[in-house]
Amino acid sequence: MLEDAVRDELSSLAHANATTVAGHLVATGEYLDEDPGLALAHARAARASASRLACVREAVGVAAYHAGEYAEASRELRAYRRLSGRAEYLAVLADCERAAGRPDAALRLLADAAPSHPGHSEWVEQQIVEAGARRDLGEASGAILVLRDALTAIRKGAGVDADDLLRLRYAYADGLEAAGRDEEAVAEFTAIAESDDSEMTDAAQRAGPSRNKDKDGYDADPDVDVDVDGAGSLREDA
Repeated sequence: MLEDAVRDELSSLAHANATTVAGHLVATGEYLDEDPGLALAHARAARASASRLACVREAVGVAAYHAGEYAEASRELRAYRRLSGRAEYLAVLADCERAAGRPDAALRLLADAAPSHPGHSEWVEQQIVEAGARRDLGEASGAILVLRDALTAIRKGAGVDADDLLRLRYAYADGLEAAGRDEEAVAEFTAIAESDDSEMTDAAQRAGPSRNKDKDGYDADPDVDVDVDGAGSLREDA
């Protein structure tokens, strides 16, 4: 289903064209997680018919980001911001700069961000990307400080989304590991795993063999492979 605001934008098109574009936008949303490449193909098809609609440029930008087409994502989301007048997706734009090997540019973008209440999803994403950019620059301690301060700010406030908090804690644990503070990282990953009932993260695996011990100290699952791929980004491949 399309949001009312999107339907309002589509109403400016001829009926047949609006129906076609709407179909592509719906398909973009449906395939975004399952098949980002196909989602992007649908979004591009919508753009071919309605490139002046902000909602279409947004769809292309989001789909391109999910598909790993970061240069296109940056162009389209900038176009969306220009057409809509909305200051959204700053964290994604900054992460696209990171993907292009420009962490300094990412930090400059984030430095220009309008003040946001700690705990809002966009704010959380900005903290994660800033930490990742600092790691790109070799500033491991600075990255940890960004995330630790973010967690402190959230704990003093209220209303943070549980998934956002989990992602922030995971990025902090990952930063500790990247800085060689393994014992602290394991403790953080263990704490995250205990609260990650939906297994949104791989914290249980990254906590290490201690998570697979039963109460008598025996290995409960000796064949589990531990995935220690890096994080610190909104992108899965960072």
